[in-house]
Amino acid sequence: MTIPRERENTAEQVARRVHETLKVDAPVTGMVLGSGLSGLARRIEAQRFVRYSDIPGFATPTVPGHLGQLISGTLAGRPVVALCGRFHVYEGYSAAQATFPIRVLRALGAHTLLLSNAAGGIRRTMNAGDLMIIRDHMNLTGTNPLIGPVVPGDERFPDMSDPWDPGLRALLAESANAVGVPVTEGVYCGLTGPSYETPAEVRMLEKLGADAVGMSTVHEVIVARAIGMRVAGMSCITNLAAGLSDQMVSHEDVLEVTKRAGAEFEKVAIEFVSRL
Repeated sequence: MTIPRERENTAEQVARRVHETLKVDAPVTGMVLGSGLSGLARRIEAQRFVRYSDIPGFATPTVPGHLGQLISGTLAGRPVVALCGRFHVYEGYSAAQATFPIRVLRALGAHTLLLSNAAGGIRRTMNAGDLMIIRDHMNLTGTNPLIGPVVPGDERFPDMSDPWDPGLRALLAESANAVGVPVTEGVYCGLTGPSYETPAEVRMLEKLGADAVGMSTVHEVIVARAIGMRVAGMSCITNLAAGLSDQMVSHEDVLEVTKRAGAEFEKVAIEFVSRL
């Protein structure tokens, strides 16, 4: 479906046009499905979708594994709205542009946000295919999506003492246990990319306390907190970071691992939505 383009591109205006096109029911959660994890979208029933290229203010992802669709429908019988894929700062977009879709999810009625991503494992007990509930994060991208004039309705100085909602983290853990999927919990570090980290950088991040590293997510949670959303997140550990194994790191391997681990992620996410 295509949404007519207009010059006004505030999140509220875009959300109204998305709603007119998709007839979005008030979602119990918004979701962002990261690299290779958009298989969950196939589990959304009675779905309707619109391509990012047809949504004002959105960009078309150029990275394999990012579908580039906004989907509405039901999951576990509950209304949801999902962003299938991201467009990243490393693709040439500002942090504010890359997080505009989060604002649209909120304007569509989502008060809760479930973020997902593919990440490199830094904690030495991790293995490819592990799922990690994000307990905290480090924003080492060198930028912040809230820089600039305050968007009406934003908190100018959002509290980040506990951005990953403790209640939602507990609910994710309970959901994983209920469906028999082992999970761990840890600190996610966001870097800009697109190059992977050097062994020296990985050693630095390990000393700083990072458990996993990736190229997304941290800007999204910052914006979500500024606009009053509760946030939960899960990383799919796709590889051990550079220097922790003899394997080279490649995006093709990342997608292969998320393909295998995606089914486990889907089980947890569906159970999570059913318990919201």
